Amino acid sequence: MEATSRSELHEKLAAILEICQKMNSERDLGALLDLIAHEATNLLECDRASIFLLDAERRELWSKVALGSDEILRFDAGRGIAGAAVMTGKTVNVRDAYSDPRFYTAIDGQTGYRTRNVLAVAMRNQSGQIIGAFETLNKREGPFSARDEEVLGALAAHAAIAIETAQLIGELRRSQDELAQQNEHLLREVENKYSSHGIIGAGQRIQQVVRLVERIRDSLVNVLITGESGTGKEMAAKAIHYTSSRARRSFVALNCAALPDTLLETELFGIEKGVATGVNPRMGVFQRADGGTLFLDEIGDLSLTAQAKILRVLQERVLERVGGRHPIPVDVRLLSATNKDLEAEIAKGTFREDLYYRIKVVHIHMPPLREIPEEIPLLAKHFLKEYVRETGRSSLEFSPAVMRRLLGNQWPGNVRQLRNEVMRLAACASGNSITEEDLAEGLPQARISEAKAAPFGKALSLKEATEELERRMIREALQETRHNQQQAARRLGLSRQGLINKMKRYRLADWSVQ
Repeated sequence: MEATSRSELHEKLAAILEICQKMNSERDLGALLDLIAHEATNLLECDRASIFLLDAERRELWSKVALGSDEILRFDAGRGIAGAAVMTGKTVNVRDAYSDPRFYTAIDGQTGYRTRNVLAVAMRNQSGQIIGAFETLNKREGPFSARDEEVLGALAAHAAIAIETAQLIGELRRSQDELAQQNEHLLREVENKYSSHGIIGAGQRIQQVVRLVERIRDSLVNVLITGESGTGKEMAAKAIHYTSSRARRSFVALNCAALPDTLLETELFGIEKGVATGVNPRMGVFQRADGGTLFLDEIGDLSLTAQAKILRVLQERVLERVGGRHPIPVDVRLLSATNKDLEAEIAKGTFREDLYYRIKVVHIHMPPLREIPEEIPLLAKHFLKEYVRETGRSSLEFSPAVMRRLLGNQWPGNVRQLRNEVMRLAACASGNSITEEDLAEGLPQARISEAKAAPFGKALSLKEATEELERRMIREALQETRHNQQQAARRLGLSRQGLINKMKRYRLADWSVQ
């Protein structure tokens, strides 16, 4: 008899090990609960098995109503046989359910099931905390025995670990999904920002830049962007990247002038562990931009050594880290920018001619703001709206006098300086209109020609001020080119027909031939 009992115990333990293997391969919590309940009914030879998990915050137990069901049953954690096991942490074996005052008859009433006997054990995680109860109902032959208590206790211990693991994995998956959604949202915001290229301007010269970006965005050609500081070279680079097929990959920017030569190669190509004491391996910007776009700002400030290594990467599509011996393949589209005359640098011997032609497959020039003053009103309004949107304050507008002053400034810092001045004006404005009192001392007074356009002290509207500026610029361009319309149009960034149309509009046709 004793030998038979030991044999049955060994069989039960072997069955538990087999069930554990199945549990460890299941990571979905719902499927895991169904699996454990199903295996428990076979192992303990009973009609039903349920797992009640503890919601500590709400002090409730919850479980699926039936095997394979999506319906959730919730009740107070202190109720029922399962509640008694959770509250005491002890095994509860009830031979006649309806004669036990702890039995929660409402569950039978809700499910339509008739419970005869119940065996419930508390489930503990690896820290010893109770996370729920494992309950079996209606032993097929007789009541649940002491051996059944041991078997269910052993199965509950393994089930608790599997359940907690599945819960943790579920939380990680939800966190990953949330991060993925947030990343997708951020990417959509960035893509929407640059879907119109992010380059503000309605004039011909800026629109030429926009059209060129549209033509080259999906090609793999390297692009050189030139222009003075503050003209928006990085904005043009981002417009190319975020409207291209590489938009979902990295855009990595590096200011070559901001780093000493001793650190520049490490930033560009990375470094291997052990090159110097305490040095850990690190990727450079070429590797970080793999599959995406690398923007090298102020490339004209690179040393000749760094230039030679960049040329090799562009030619062979591989790099070597500082201290490394193995080539690393990279797939990078290179966008470069400079405010220097690279052809003059080549003549001086400070820039490699072969690298120059590698990076300048396509050339984009960002004009200084003094050459496109017609864009100042549009840019200023855009920056003002940006400030209002970001700060949530009431709407703001420029007074005509302030706009004339903005139009009259040379803006040596270009668009960046204009944006900073607009942000300062908006922050200092006390009312809904920005007045001359808010201006910085450095901005000049309106020019004489503009003042004459406002007789008897009448204030010009924004439209009038812009038109007067265009008249003056056309007169000056025609005068400087001795009334050569083709050359004047080129200086103004217009077609010859566009210049003629404006001359007719402003009645300058007769004046131009005097």
